[in-house]
Amino acid sequence: MRTRTTAALITVGLLATLTACGSSSDDAKVTKSTATPEPAPTSATPEPTPTQQTTFAIGETADVNDTANDVSFSATVIAYTQPVKGPQPPTPDLGGDAWATAEIKVCNLKGQTFAVSQFPWSLAYKDGTRMEVTGLNGGDLPKPEFPTDDVSVKAGDCVRGRIPYPVTASKRPERIVYAPQAMDEPLEWTVPAE
Repeated sequence: MRTRTTAALITVGLLATLTACGSSSDDAKVTKSTATPEPAPTSATPEPTPTQQTTFAIGETADVNDTANDVSFSATVIAYTQPVKGPQPPTPDLGGDAWATAEIKVCNLKGQTFAVSQFPWSLAYKDGTRMEVTGLNGGDLPKPEFPTDDVSVKAGDCVRGRIPYPVTASKRPERIVYAPQAMDEPLEWTVPAE
């Protein structure tokens, strides 16, 4: 009985870590994905350790290698659009008077299955305010939608879609922030000025 309880607790702990795209600042390495492979070194000089990069441009891919949780994944903000024609303008209680979308893609490159949803993604403004997702889905919102509920992503699979945000039409965010609970340092994509 004691062995099963201990095994169950270890399993629950591992699953909780993975469903948040788990990583730890000591074990997770984040780098910008490159389209062309680097040439092999020609001398016996050791390769420099890549620097930890957490800020990217729209269209750039962040590769995260989390050895502690046996998972490697990538995250990309493909596009940011403001304004977007939505079902109706957002109501004041949602915090905006127009709609915007961030088109996102997350891929499990290898390792354990993990879950993704809209909720770790937010918009950050120069004045320090943040716009969180509404959790709305369906209807006339721009398609395809990024999942609002946790969706499992197994190794070799990707999830892609748009996340709607209620925004103030006269303000533009400075950054799109991806901050899963288990990551110590969020990933950010700079939103260009109009």
